[in-house]
Amino acid sequence: MTTEASEVVFVAEKANTFRYVPIHLAIFITLMLIWEMANRWNLVDPLLFPRPTDIVGGMYSIFIAKGGIWPHLAATFGKAMGGMVIGSAIGMALAIAAALIPMFRDYLKPYIIIVEAMPRIAVGPIFIAALGFGYASAVALAALVCFFAPFVNTMTGLMQVDEETEELFRSMRASKLQIFFKLMMPNAMPLITAGLKLAVAGAFAGALVSEFIQARNGLGVLMRDYIRTLNMEFSFATLLSITIFGFLLFRTMEAINYRIIYWQSETLMYKRSRRLAVKWEPVMAAAAINRPVAVAAGGVA
Repeated sequence: MTTEASEVVFVAEKANTFRYVPIHLAIFITLMLIWEMANRWNLVDPLLFPRPTDIVGGMYSIFIAKGGIWPHLAATFGKAMGGMVIGSAIGMALAIAAALIPMFRDYLKPYIIIVEAMPRIAVGPIFIAALGFGYASAVALAALVCFFAPFVNTMTGLMQVDEETEELFRSMRASKLQIFFKLMMPNAMPLITAGLKLAVAGAFAGALVSEFIQARNGLGVLMRDYIRTLNMEFSFATLLSITIFGFLLFRTMEAINYRIIYWQSETLMYKRSRRLAVKWEPVMAAAAINRPVAVAAGGVA
């Protein structure tokens, strides 16, 4: 791709990034106005569905005025990330083994189906009874929830290697490790990162489920206590905080995915080629200077 074409693609991708922001804002503001007016005109029960302005006030209170949400937010984040790391690591390790060893894959398949078929809410009390009311049960449930997506995506990506490309690697006498790290893993990276994005959302949901059942701290505990006292402004404020937090986690994973799989973005490929060009420019200049000297020396000889 030429430099001019790359610059055009770079500008186009930046424009598309913010293309739909005004539309989303307009839809959101319209829905909030409808909700506010329906509440003021008593079309909905204000006790169960407080006004959006009251919810914003509740968010101000729990985040700034009282600041009581921060310890619970940190607790839920720790449980979710712990479960995500453990569940994803186990899922990816089993997926790699299953992709490389057909016999292991055949034996593992029915057990994976059984684990995925387990209802998470039913398993939660069992984990709590076995591991207690602390972090261990929440992390275990979060790991169970987020295990399946990294496992399936990793195994699918590793097994979708083009046969002709693999044969080309073998014809060049590439070792099994070289085929795995230089062919199979890069080929599977888009699916692996997609599975990790789903794992983040799943781990967060698993941590919240464990907190709803029983826990000492966390966003689930905070929301459960607000609902019990019918403090609906703070309940909706906590729910909105959970939604925003989950959205930010998902977008963070998308940004990491965007950086890792740079070859799928024309913008990153353009930037990478520019950095490499700048890096090798002194070497190429030195080679261009030395070449006439070498040619002249050869001519004299």
